[in-house]
Amino acid sequence: MSKNYWSREETIVAFNVYCKIPFKSSSKTNPTIIKYANIIGRSPSALNMKIGNFGRLDPELKKKGITGLINGSKLEEKVWDEFNGNWEKLVFESEELIEKFQNKTNENSVLEKFPEGKEIDTIVKKRVNQSFFRSTILSSYNSKCCITGLSIPDFLVASHIKPWSKDKENRINPHNGLCLNSIHDRAFDKGYITVTPEFKIKISKYFDNYSTDKSVFEFFLKYQNQEILKPERFLPKKEFLDYHYQTIFLK
Repeated sequence: MSKNYWSREETIVAFNVYCKIPFKSSSKTNPTIIKYANIIGRSPSALNMKIGNFGRLDPELKKKGITGLINGSKLEEKVWDEFNGNWEKLVFESEELIEKFQNKTNENSVLEKFPEGKEIDTIVKKRVNQSFFRSTILSSYNSKCCITGLSIPDFLVASHIKPWSKDKENRINPHNGLCLNSIHDRAFDKGYITVTPEFKIKISKYFDNYSTDKSVFEFFLKYQNQEILKPERFLPKKEFLDYHYQTIFLK
């Protein structure tokens, strides 16, 4: 007999998946849906429906006229209220649950990949956090650089707006991320470009000395004052953008 009622553990994993895939790409044939459905012992159709149920709770989707599925459960609402915005807790609990569903522990799954003497827990936590942040940012931007539209995953970076070293509480907050190609990620990190709280691209005067260089024009100058490609979900918070514009950008 098929399972009907979802457990809290299954629902937390479903919310993890909700964050990792573009909402519009969620379907029973999506490889990520199939992967995690197998892990928790649900059908891809059931997990895909759960993703749709979470979509109905997302105010950013509602603003775009995307309502998700109409029906849902109180448990989904509780999980949303508990974990939406509490990203460290979501990553820790959901990834631990995924490991348990797979009958593994975080330590056993990665222990052999690191030399003895390393602080395994710290390394594992950092790697899992980075993986979640990257997956969430790339899915929110549909795997496209928000400046150029480049869509080759190997060249894309989940870039922190407020640097990792400056804000420990928002290291894996999806609202603190931009999807950039590797060149613009480097330029953003160094302050040669920025994105204003109005989502406009600004180019540093540093490039004035290279204004006759065609490649500089193509890579940077032509994007001056253009608006970024906005994400489907997890719109960058203006306070993070303002920090980068005021503190890091080389005006």
